[in-house]
Amino acid sequence: MTDGEQAAIRWLVLVIKLPADPSRHRVAVWRELRKTGALSLGQGIWAVPEVPAFAEGVERALTLADSAGGQGVTLKASGRTAEDDARFREMFSAARSADWAEFLADCGKFEEEIAKEIRNAKFTLAELEEEEQSLERLRRWHRDLTARDVFGAPEAAEATTRLRQCVTVCEDYAERVFAALHATDEDAS
Repeated sequence: MTDGEQAAIRWLVLVIKLPADPSRHRVAVWRELRKTGALSLGQGIWAVPEVPAFAEGVERALTLADSAGGQGVTLKASGRTAEDDARFREMFSAARSADWAEFLADCGKFEEEIAKEIRNAKFTLAELEEEEQSLERLRRWHRDLTARDVFGAPEAAEATTRLRQCVTVCEDYAERVFAALHATDEDAS
């Protein structure tokens, strides 16, 4: 995003009030806003850049609040000064950086899991299917994070590279599984 595009970004500030009980309604709204990538500014106050990537999640959160007997108000905002704009952008970018760091850690766990299966020679179709599901979860997560990362956190490029590595690791594991199954079939003949 260019500097001109960043300056043009406005924010949606959501003020959400929910009944204290049952707590599951607050948790549902909180989860939806976290999943959307909203920045928590305080109890019941959230913000997102006013761009299409956030519109659907904001609507879902507002619908959840209404259906729980609460209410949500959405305000359009911008920083009072250029410094305020920059601070807000930095807060939002820091949240995206934290998301990317978590993603990168999960990529590491994925690679470690496959390395363990290779060490243990666990070359089964069931295990391969499980690993492919984990890889698909990483792909969906990467897509979601990319859509929310409107200011381009520095970790995004590393995450894309790391996801490609996960794909390569999984493809290698798949080849080993099929080689082991083929060897078993030949042994049975």
